[in-house]
Amino acid sequence: MLFQSLAGLPSFLAYFAVAIILLTLFGMAYIFITPYREIHLIREGNLAAALGLGGALLGFVLPLASAIAHSVSLLDMAVWGLIALLVQLLVYRVACGLMPELVRDIPAGKVATGVFVGSLSVVTGILNAACMTY
Repeated sequence: MLFQSLAGLPSFLAYFAVAIILLTLFGMAYIFITPYREIHLIREGNLAAALGLGGALLGFVLPLASAIAHSVSLLDMAVWGLIALLVQLLVYRVACGLMPELVRDIPAGKVATGVFVGSLSVVTGILNAACMTY
């Protein structure tokens, strides 16, 4: 009985490993495209930066989880994970276009801006995840 329960372990490990790689790739790409240093700001206690980055990570993981749940293969999951990654990066760019002051407000610790950016990422992630059902 135990061996039947563990039969899916190799698939679990493969999907989890690819998901962690995609999450790491997203985190690095997001930090790269922002003109401020999130990790440094967060270490200094900047709540706006933490909310923005945290929302972006959540906004990416939601569709990634949907891709894992609905994919037909590991490659399928990875492709949809990359699509989710691109969508989230695009959302940040659009937010910067709509609110050019965002680039100054996050490092200045303006929490409202961090909440807005993080919320926009989560909302987009929810929509993205919902669209990944097939």
